[in-house]
Amino acid sequence: MAYEFDLDDVGYLRSRHGEKALSSAAELALTPATLIADIAELKRRYPGHEAALAETTRLRRRAVGRLPGADEVLTTDDALQQASAWPVATHRAARIAAQIPDATVHDVTCSIGADLIAAASTTGISGVIGSDLDPVRLAMAVHNAERAEESARSAGRRRLTPVLVARADALTPTSRAEVVFADPARRSGGRRTFRLEDLVPPLPELMVTYADRRLVVKCAPGLDYQLLRNRFGFEGDVEIVSLDGGVREATLWSGFSTVGPGVTRATVLRSGGGSFTIDDTEPDTCTVGEAGRWIFDPDGAVIRAGLVRQFATRHQLWQLDAHIAYLTGDDLPAGERGWPVIERLPFTEKKIRRALAEHDCGVLEITVRGVDVDPDALRKRLRLKGHSSMALVITRIGSVSTAFLCGAGVRAPLSESGVSATE
Repeated sequence: MAYEFDLDDVGYLRSRHGEKALSSAAELALTPATLIADIAELKRRYPGHEAALAETTRLRRRAVGRLPGADEVLTTDDALQQASAWPVATHRAARIAAQIPDATVHDVTCSIGADLIAAASTTGISGVIGSDLDPVRLAMAVHNAERAEESARSAGRRRLTPVLVARADALTPTSRAEVVFADPARRSGGRRTFRLEDLVPPLPELMVTYADRRLVVKCAPGLDYQLLRNRFGFEGDVEIVSLDGGVREATLWSGFSTVGPGVTRATVLRSGGGSFTIDDTEPDTCTVGEAGRWIFDPDGAVIRAGLVRQFATRHQLWQLDAHIAYLTGDDLPAGERGWPVIERLPFTEKKIRRALAEHDCGVLEITVRGVDVDPDALRKRLRLKGHSSMALVITRIGSVSTAFLCGAGVRAPLSESGVSATE
């Protein structure tokens, strides 16, 4: 069970003595095998503070790559789990700045301040306000914002927009900010919830409270946004965002649409370049046909947003089956990972095993859509003994289960500028 911080803990961790103690704690392994001995050592050196020191050190290690300045951040376990990854938070802030220049942004569920710092770091946002009901997380947010400002100043970067933090209920408007941002808690009774009414604060109430504002709400990627439109009458944009192949969130944008109500878009962020956005206003006239030179699975954000056909049309691709997300074509779009097709096989283990043996396959990636197959169990039954690496794409075409024997997965290079042609 995660340690529960209090204000005294935060005060100590922010003090000169606490910073020194955290430096000492950072030298300890704090792994499951050493945790009891390490906490005993911290208790000997810093009695009464050992739990807060150990938990903070472990959380900072988990925050690396997720939050900037992870080695100085203060957070709780729940807050870290829900905090936006930095590239996602800065993407969102940049979109706000692009559409509402010089806006003041009020994060009404600011928690430890990850999204506050992203907004404050973004050129074009002129004011940043954060509020929350949890005094411990607010104190952590103040610390994290101060450290982010110190880091920017010492690195010679643009100074952050000043951040104002206050304790307030998200369902009680307390500012005149042009843009309100919220990230409702997704746990109810200690369990993760996807029910719109069970979020904290409840999503329907949040949307009614700020019906007269531009509202941005971060939700879990599994959000049933069609239910939100059909049952609650949501007419804003829905944006499904992924980062480096993992779908991270569904963002609701109320009052931001530039092309009409109810737009659904997918934003694919890639640390190595090749990020892009696509939406349902684009044509979806792709066809269905036999496999081309390549088969690939579009990014999860594209699939979750229901934009597979739009993506295929944009890149002159086609579908193997109208109801399956696999796409195929003679060229692999920049930045996408696909499998070069060798041959199509009937889905029988005997014929698949024979084909793999003929190609001297010893390492096999198996990917499945539309067919009830356990890839790991199938791989064991195929008894691979060769030396080459290959892929097996299993899918349903019409009512027939089919397999495509392919070469090992390949990622198409980006353009010389480091971005895809669609970015």
